Amino acid sequence: DVEEEQLKTLKKVVKQFENGFPIKNVAQITEILDLCAEKVNEQEAFTEPLCELIKLFGLPFQKKKSSDESNYSVEVSQSIAQLGYLMRVPSSQVKIQICKSIVSFYNIELPGKLLSGYQPTSANYKILMAESGGLAEALVMSLALVENQLIEKLWVLKALQHLSTSGKNCKQMVKAQAASKLCLYLNGADPSGQLVFRSSDILWSLLENSSKEEVVNQLSSLECVHTLKEVFADLVTRGFRHCDRQLRNDLLVITTLLAENPAVPMIESGFAKLLIVLATFTEVKLPNPLVKGFKLTYSYEDFEMKKLLFNMIGILSRDPSAAQLLSENHVMPALLYYVKLNHQKPGFSDWSAAQYEELQLHAIAVLASVAPVLVDKYLSCQANTLLLVFLEWCTGQDPFVGRGHSFHGTGGRGNKLAQMRYSLRVLRSVVALYDDAVSINLCDQGAINQLLDMLKYAAEISKEKEGAVLLEIQADILFILSVLCENDVHRKELFSCEGIDILLPFFTMDPKKLYSGLGHHCLLLSALDCLWSCVVGCHIAEVSFIEKQGIFLLLDLLALKEKNLCNIILGILVEFSDNPKTTLHMSIWRGKKDQTAANLLIQLWRQEELDLGVRRDKHGRIVDIKRPIVTRFQELQKVIPVPASCPSFAIMEVAESIRAKVYSLFCKLGFENLPGLSAKDFVTLAIIQHYIDFKIGEVWSEICAEIKEEFRPVTSDERALEVISNVLENTGKMVVSMQTEVLKTERQHKIQEEKETYKEIQTQRELLNKSLENFLSQTSNYEALKVRNLMEQKI
Repeated sequence: DVEEEQLKTLKKVVKQFENGFPIKNVAQITEILDLCAEKVNEQEAFTEPLCELIKLFGLPFQKKKSSDESNYSVEVSQSIAQLGYLMRVPSSQVKIQICKSIVSFYNIELPGKLLSGYQPTSANYKILMAESGGLAEALVMSLALVENQLIEKLWVLKALQHLSTSGKNCKQMVKAQAASKLCLYLNGADPSGQLVFRSSDILWSLLENSSKEEVVNQLSSLECVHTLKEVFADLVTRGFRHCDRQLRNDLLVITTLLAENPAVPMIESGFAKLLIVLATFTEVKLPNPLVKGFKLTYSYEDFEMKKLLFNMIGILSRDPSAAQLLSENHVMPALLYYVKLNHQKPGFSDWSAAQYEELQLHAIAVLASVAPVLVDKYLSCQANTLLLVFLEWCTGQDPFVGRGHSFHGTGGRGNKLAQMRYSLRVLRSVVALYDDAVSINLCDQGAINQLLDMLKYAAEISKEKEGAVLLEIQADILFILSVLCENDVHRKELFSCEGIDILLPFFTMDPKKLYSGLGHHCLLLSALDCLWSCVVGCHIAEVSFIEKQGIFLLLDLLALKEKNLCNIILGILVEFSDNPKTTLHMSIWRGKKDQTAANLLIQLWRQEELDLGVRRDKHGRIVDIKRPIVTRFQELQKVIPVPASCPSFAIMEVAESIRAKVYSLFCKLGFENLPGLSAKDFVTLAIIQHYIDFKIGEVWSEICAEIKEEFRPVTSDERALEVISNVLENTGKMVVSMQTEVLKTERQHKIQEEKETYKEIQTQRELLNKSLENFLSQTSNYEALKVRNLMEQKI
């Protein structure tokens, strides 16, 4: 009898609140729900009223005052979270109704009428309360309760789909391991296909709205990857509907994100092999049981899948363990299939011209990643020959016009620059391996002359309209030439015939362009690197460069005082300085305001010491005679004993600083009879002249410190170290004395100049006074005036 009364009471409650619960009563209603949930286990009759009460949770709550929403927020958020925990009730009807009510949060329907004096809560109030209460996490945990119940599982997924539109909910779901749980349900039996659709949609939301790294980690297990593979393979071979192809591509994008993580077992699961076979399906044309039943329809979705598969090959090429798979499944010939003139595309008539061009550019871009991994395959497929022929077509007069629609087609509208850009990237990637077989193969086919022609072609186009693509093309060509000619005198001679004339204009670049952001700075560095690799070391090339005023151009660049250019320019000048003509040209050069090369080098030295924190007084003299050229960084370093094979701080500083290069150049220019230097310059020059002595002193100081750190030297050794230390200290004193003498001489010279100037002023003043006295005497003395008049009459 009590249970019957309870059921009647529940019906009255449902009837009374059929238009929505007052927000102040939500907590009490939740208690009733909990009681009903307990009763359902004993009496099935309580299922119906429980579902009716849950259904009312789908309606907006009703409030009397605007402040009710915030005043009752804690109770409401807990009540909504309780809906997730009610999923434990062993009733499909209750589970489905809970999910329907949650979905109603996002599709609010106002009731027919409201309680007198009440108004509905705001549209997103329940959504916010669900976020703060942790409903999403509870619902993810309930997935285990509906694992073998398809309809209930689909309803839970539908509710999670709506909840996953919020970043806060997604974080809660990830915390509950939602990604791995959803992935494992993907290949469950479901004729409708909703299971895969809804699960993949939620996975997308998790990747977009929460920590991508955490989601990927949850999907990284072998079991998850294997499940993704099975579902994807099923969609590839059996999915003929438009929605199936879209879903297949969505899963492929998720897989791409997974493959970027090296820890994901793509190869072990067999997924990598399936993707590689699919990617080369139309180009290789070899039967493979993995893709039995697959047919390319040339639809937009299949076009997108093709690009995604190419992208996947690029990602897999980063994993060394995938190299064998890529080689065995003919990836190299498949990608090289696209390295051909665009009007030669047999077997691809179903792609439009724009689609084919996009695939071609994408394939060549991926080839740049794959080629260094499969060098032997690259050479056996005669890839260098194909690329050189293709590049010749790029600079030819063929009437082909690029569409420039795609990402890889940037800058290629109306021309073949995109094709040239990515083909050069492939060559750059393989020559960067410094593999002799690749270099010999290229040079034997006349690559140096062809690359020079291409560089000239690109430079001519740049004069009309510069762009990032053209600058990248020129920089890549210069890099390839640098690698090919380095350490080979014959190739340098071959380069010098035309290359120097093409190279020189790069050194006359407008300095303002270095800050344009387009890539001029990178281009200039590439040109300097090319000069170092293709000219230096070959006497014929060096003489040609010097005779064409190349040293003057380098000094003009050096005068810009660009910190990241100075080191490489000075290094090149040091290499050239073995040629006597270099020293002559450096002595002749004059910069702005008649600046000499010696003055420029001294200015660079002073700026370098200022940057390194070397201590000098206001006149530029040495402050610490024991460690005259030590940097601030070296002063801060503690004594660290290192093996003899490891360079110490003093030695490493030589390579990192420009001071050693400046000293080397002065050794060629000489330290005397240098024009255009001030007294301050001579003070700095005294330090430069004894740089090697001071550097030796630094090394000995390190040796002494290391010895005393670990050993107690014997008397003879200690005396020897003391003598060495005194000699070095005396050198410092001697240089300071020289600097002081220079400054003293300069001061005396200035005093003497001032005296002479003053004496000249006094002489002029005396002459002026005497002239004035003569004039006054002639105008005030009558006798003098008579004499003057007589003289004038005689004249």
